[in-house]
Amino acid sequence: MALWTFISWALLPLLGLAAACFLLYCAYIQYIHMKYDHIPGPPRDSFLMGHYPTIMKINKNNELLYDYFLEWTIKYGPVVRINGLHNIFVLVSSPEAIKELLMSNKHPKDQFYDDIFSVFGVRFLGKGLLTSRNYDQWHKQRRILDPAFSRPYLMGLMGTFNEKAEELMERLTEKSEKQIEVNMHDLLNRMTLDVIAKLAFDMDLNALHDDQTPFPRAILMVMRSFVELRNPLVRFTPSKQKMIQEIRDSIRLLRKTAKECIERRQKMVEDGVEVPTDILTQILRGAAMEDEYDIEIIIDNFVTFFIAGQETTANQLAFAVQELARHPEILQKVKAEVDNVIGLRRDIEYDDLGKLRYLSQVLKETLRLYPTAPGTSRILGEDLIVEGIRIPKNTSVLVYSYITGRMEEFFKDPLTFDPDRFSHDSPKPYFTYFPFSLGPRSCIGQVFAQMEAKVAMAKLLQRFDFQLVEGQEFKILDTGTLRPMEGTRCRLRIRGKQ
Repeated sequence: MALWTFISWALLPLLGLAAACFLLYCAYIQYIHMKYDHIPGPPRDSFLMGHYPTIMKINKNNELLYDYFLEWTIKYGPVVRINGLHNIFVLVSSPEAIKELLMSNKHPKDQFYDDIFSVFGVRFLGKGLLTSRNYDQWHKQRRILDPAFSRPYLMGLMGTFNEKAEELMERLTEKSEKQIEVNMHDLLNRMTLDVIAKLAFDMDLNALHDDQTPFPRAILMVMRSFVELRNPLVRFTPSKQKMIQEIRDSIRLLRKTAKECIERRQKMVEDGVEVPTDILTQILRGAAMEDEYDIEIIIDNFVTFFIAGQETTANQLAFAVQELARHPEILQKVKAEVDNVIGLRRDIEYDDLGKLRYLSQVLKETLRLYPTAPGTSRILGEDLIVEGIRIPKNTSVLVYSYITGRMEEFFKDPLTFDPDRFSHDSPKPYFTYFPFSLGPRSCIGQVFAQMEAKVAMAKLLQRFDFQLVEGQEFKILDTGTLRPMEGTRCRLRIRGKQ
């Protein structure tokens, strides 16, 4: 009894300190509420947790968070407050504010991009082109990489785009002849993985034919971490530990692959062997020119391009197939254009891409409804007034092309798939359509991605008729990027074959 009494008295100061810290934390949260409660927003779930319980419930039910954000924007206006513990995030959908946030260098990327430096204790995207928040450091990397995305270089990629798309057509032909149901997203995913591996890093993954390759699953898992990190308690949730370990292992696999590829290329340079003029060579040349060789940052950029160059294009193409199959009149129109421009030719030439105008409209409209990278975030470098509402300096501001692209205010009948929105004569969206972001931090690979998408889609339309398998739901799966939840399951038939 005496020992227990002693322990109880010894613990009292610690309990008192914990209580004092908790009260101070509550006082700080109250201060945050007072600072931001002039901004409209949905009622908080609780004083401490803010809106986190709702967000965690959305994730648990596999619902799309951005649909809730869209509802809140429509209900509360162009500036919406979201609370999470002591953190505040502000959704902004005003075109003028989006212009200010994305076109100016005054507002750097926010803390989220530091948070994905490492994930669950393993370095992930580090300080690469996507995640670097320091403008000067980012600008140096961008300047180094720009030549790898110049028009002359991209024109030289058409052979590989054709080759890999042709391999996809062969796989689809096999499945159509056997009347096998096709998960289009899975095969498109593998094709785009083969493309980025070959063109960026001169790697022959053969993912389209190797069903045992670990890379598609690894990319899915590392992308899933973006969603899981929304839950501040995920690290301490017992049921999530197996998934967290798989995410760690997937990151390690990608970074190990990157390091091995980089070391092979360095040896080629040292041995005087001619090396391909690809993204990896450009990264290494830039590091040498700047005299800032840091293997970890080189790996960061490798992983960034490896994931982004595969994931977003495959998702866009799968959504495009889904929407064309749901709209036969649009499908027939775009097929007619492909037949007129490409005819029966096997290879698509660079000059053909500019003539496929309606196909361009289809792909742009796909990204309006399904921006595979739904948005971005900035931290305010100064106070910002948006339609009379003041957002304080140092606030994290979220802008989503998914939200503005689905608002009646900006697009008539926004849920209707209508490629004519992007015809030459139609008014151009004013800072409400930004699937590749805008301004200086816009996606460096967007032209690369759309060239690849056009080649693959043109070949698919040239060769096949397709229809969706009945009974599937057209829900969106959030894995950090947006993809069709059921993979766009189709049945294909070779055109002209009864």
